[in-house]
Amino acid sequence: MTDIEKQAAAAAAAPQDQSNTAADRRASDARTLTVNTPPASEKEAPSDTLKHGGVAPSSIPSADAADDEDSKYLVGFSEDDPLNPTNFSRLKKWGILSVCCLAAFNVTCTSSMTTSAYEGISNAFGVSHEVAILSLSIFVAGLGLGPSLLGPLSEFFGRRIVYLVSFGAFVLLGFPVAWANNIAVFLIFRFFTGLAGSAFLSVSGGTVSDLYEPHELFLPMAIYTCSPFIGPVAGPLIAGFINENTTWRWTFWVILIWSAVTWILLLFFAPETFAPIVLCKKAKMLRAERKDGTDRWWAKHERVLAGKSITQAVAGNCTKVFKLLSLEPMLLATCIWSALLLGILYLCFEAFPIIFGKHGFTLQQTGLTFLGLGIGMILGIMTMPYWAKKYGEARKAALERGEKAAPPEARLPVGMVGSILTVIGLFWLAFVTYESVPWIVPIIASIPLGTGIALSYVAIFTHTVDAYRPVAASAMGANSVTRSCFAAAFPLFSEAMYHRLGTVGATALLGGLATLMIPIPFLFYKYGPQLRARGRFTAS
Repeated sequence: MTDIEKQAAAAAAAPQDQSNTAADRRASDARTLTVNTPPASEKEAPSDTLKHGGVAPSSIPSADAADDEDSKYLVGFSEDDPLNPTNFSRLKKWGILSVCCLAAFNVTCTSSMTTSAYEGISNAFGVSHEVAILSLSIFVAGLGLGPSLLGPLSEFFGRRIVYLVSFGAFVLLGFPVAWANNIAVFLIFRFFTGLAGSAFLSVSGGTVSDLYEPHELFLPMAIYTCSPFIGPVAGPLIAGFINENTTWRWTFWVILIWSAVTWILLLFFAPETFAPIVLCKKAKMLRAERKDGTDRWWAKHERVLAGKSITQAVAGNCTKVFKLLSLEPMLLATCIWSALLLGILYLCFEAFPIIFGKHGFTLQQTGLTFLGLGIGMILGIMTMPYWAKKYGEARKAALERGEKAAPPEARLPVGMVGSILTVIGLFWLAFVTYESVPWIVPIIASIPLGTGIALSYVAIFTHTVDAYRPVAASAMGANSVTRSCFAAAFPLFSEAMYHRLGTVGATALLGGLATLMIPIPFLFYKYGPQLRARGRFTAS
């Protein structure tokens, strides 16, 4: 990936800084994918490092440097500084990546595990099946709302604090869910667990790009990006075994135990990786030690934060999200494409029990039918080295033309393939849902659907980041809000739709909607430069 991508990729949902350097913009824009999103990190690497990591006055913006004497005490990273996250060992980097993937998988898996507990929830609280479905929708609503409200927190406190506090809240808020004695308590705390989980998702992807240089980033980012989407697929599979062999409450007790273990892993294996915060801590340490007999050491981010408040950051982020959706047609189109894909994925949690109910499947067996989607997504991940190579060729060609990086449109070929595979999977699935068709065929048909969804999201996220790099954090926030609205709404009408239209008609309808999305990557690939030239927030 390029420096542009790292600058813009969104996991912390921080609003834009008005600084003069690209490093400042990267620190401001860093945020993650939500289930989300391709995050960013600030890689401060001054050309001339001074003693204790200070940087040469020429690399300091004039607004920050009161005088030459003051600029000498600006703290930065030396070339081999062990505090610089990009200098961590390969083993440590992959350990941190694994923990972040596990936690993202944990949060999104929690959203769908409730789908196998609907009957128990309905019986325990005396509510209808439709009300029980709200336990899924309201959790996803929390996931969608959180990044805009909580995403900027990492700019002020760093990633590690957000991890431990948000995931700790995720664990604690799970207790009222597991022991709720009425539906109101159950649903309210499901919403707040989703909100807490979203705070983690909104910044966790940022850690990934904090750790890797641009040329190293594609594979780890692809692995991380897919983990929040494999999570919902695994939820019914895990919960199916639980609910068939014990009570529905064990679904949420298992989530509690799992989440607590994940929090402990974060405590020990998720250090601070957000470069501006690391440098702030380094400056504080140097002041405390009075290095060179002075306490004048300072970090650029300290002065950036001095003129900002959390309230202003959150308000600015929320405002920009909705401004982008209303003023940028290209972003709106990719958001709708992204939202439809996630809506279809979450609709499958209601559709598969109906489809495979024709074959007399038990709850446990129905959970296993989601293996097709999961296998498809893993196959999509396995193609990432090929797409990385193709992007590398596009980047090389751009450099030969004298350009600084490949255009955002170079990210779209993977989405072209993904959009077509999604449609193939849906129509194939639609016409093999008859009772006379062997049960294995619909599962096989769901494999290209899973692959198509995974490939499409890689294209959507990376293209959004590149095309809207000046406001990438907010652009990804807009995508997150739109996705979550669809994912929360689709399960609510899916059962009625499948009963009225039948499994063939309802699934074919989804295939038709997905077909309408196919032109998006092709049109943007051809006309993207012209569209970006007209945009108010797009990269030139």
